[in-house]
Amino acid sequence: MSKLTVAVLGASTDRNKYGNKAVRAYRELEYDVYPINPSVTEIEGLKAYSALDEVPVEMLNRISVYLPPAIGISLLQEIQDVGAEEVWLNPGSESPELLARAEELGLDVIQACSIVDIGARPSAY
Repeated sequence: MSKLTVAVLGASTDRNKYGNKAVRAYRELEYDVYPINPSVTEIEGLKAYSALDEVPVEMLNRISVYLPPAIGISLLQEIQDVGAEEVWLNPGSESPELLARAEELGLDVIQACSIVDIGARPSAY
């Protein structure tokens, strides 16, 4: 069986931010983690990608979003284009406008903490 894959949109080098905690939590659970952040080249020792379409896998199991809604809404088309089995909007990344646009695009989003979903506690990171 191949490893599960996750792209973390809004991955951060700041270890206090959830976009960094998610990278560490997924990696600890042996996911293949693809941090997405156009401002840096590496996060937690992993290559950081500037856009989802640069991730070198055919299909992601999960995209986990840690971005403000105003930025996230501009990436929904890219999220749809790349495709993933699951799209997670973590607390603070959603807005009524973003959710309406996601629905228009046919994205089935999950609004919850993706770190908790994988059985980890964000406070542990």
